Amino acid sequence: MKTLQNLIDGIWEDSLGDTLLDVVNPATENAVARAPGGCRDDVDRAVAAAVQAQPAWAALLLAERVAWISAWADVVAEHADELAELECREMGKPVGIGRTFIDGAVAGLKASAGQALSYGFEETVAHDDGGSTRILRHPLGATAVITPWNFPVTMVLGALGPLLAAGNTVVVKPSEKSPLSAVRLFELLNLPPGVVNLVLGDARAGGPLAEHEQIQLVHFTGSVEAGRKVGAGTGERLHRAVLELGGKDPVVVDAGVDPRATAAAVAFGAFINTGQICTSMERIYVHEEVADAFVEALVEAAGTYTMGDGHDEGVMMGPLVDERQRDIVRRHVADAVERGATIRAGGVEPAGRGFFYPATVLTGVDESMLVMNEETFGPLAPVVVVPSFAAGIERASRSRFGLAATVYTDDPDHMAAAARIPAGVVWINQWQGGGPERLYEPAGDSGMGATGAVAAYDAATRPSSVHIAARLAS
Repeated sequence: MKTLQNLIDGIWEDSLGDTLLDVVNPATENAVARAPGGCRDDVDRAVAAAVQAQPAWAALLLAERVAWISAWADVVAEHADELAELECREMGKPVGIGRTFIDGAVAGLKASAGQALSYGFEETVAHDDGGSTRILRHPLGATAVITPWNFPVTMVLGALGPLLAAGNTVVVKPSEKSPLSAVRLFELLNLPPGVVNLVLGDARAGGPLAEHEQIQLVHFTGSVEAGRKVGAGTGERLHRAVLELGGKDPVVVDAGVDPRATAAAVAFGAFINTGQICTSMERIYVHEEVADAFVEALVEAAGTYTMGDGHDEGVMMGPLVDERQRDIVRRHVADAVERGATIRAGGVEPAGRGFFYPATVLTGVDESMLVMNEETFGPLAPVVVVPSFAAGIERASRSRFGLAATVYTDDPDHMAAAARIPAGVVWINQWQGGGPERLYEPAGDSGMGATGAVAAYDAATRPSSVHIAARLAS
């Protein structure tokens, strides 16, 4: 069985730690590789390589850095099928769905790197007295990207563009549950040695990386609990952190919408990737005028999300990533049923191997239940019937999380009212809508630090001002 290695200063090498972890295919429960558990020495070596490579990388012309990144993106695009297959093997995502997200991530990498060409790295402001101020934005230095298991390729590519284009170097630490695709992604790397380094492992690598004194920014995506630790570590050193953490994203379905078309859209947002997306639709508030038709259509749509090994043709949902994640889903369903909810679809695990759980629709839920308060990260669609659109917005806004929200309405006034939901992103009539110009900052326990478009470059750079007087004062 293959043992995975770290990439440090352009060289693949064994971990200096003494622990190996099994990488398990969640559809078969069989180990498919071994990865190092990680250690501080691995991190120190990777950070040292990033620090050493950073001045030369930053000294390149901006257009040269963008060209390097774009060329790498083209290579990744040529291997998208292979990367999607590896994601399926390590975390269960159906290959076709994985390929779609990877294609989007490659396009996003090129777009975000290209935004550097119009970003204000240097601006001059003239003053009335004849003097001027130059505003310069400098790269931070060595940075870290720590990614979750649910989108191993997409999350890495999504973070790297602005960091690299701005002149920073990076140490990447993927989740220990899904390192296969990350390793292959960096086998395809064609950037200068040390510009991007890869360290594998669990918290034994992630903790030292997030707290490293030479890492100037940590871009972390993961759980609230882990995010708090990362924030504490960076705060202790007065270094930056961009944290995208958990979500409990609401959906508000207004009267007057097509209930069947809306139910199909909500099913996709709730069940795609087996509900293992930070912006999955996890709380659904439906206007009473369309509730019956909507629920009927949602139950019907849930039945079309066939489970199975993501390599097989026609499979819509792969397994959950592991038994721990499936146990969370079980617990949320059991708690809801004990408190009076009704299972309208799914809710029964299939026999056999693999961490599968069916697309499940719950009605009769309320905010006393775990499924309406804690992040599920599984294929559950809990539905609450509300008497009005205003009531839906009000209840959607009751959460300690604030990552994203989706609203379906044909009423322009209601579209305007949707902006009141305290979330980083509000989508109206299209989940995951928008383009590369989007920027946002999560609210509440969903994280901190603005990202996307110009905000990503603001986070990746340090501004300074140089004032030039018109003449020496007498």
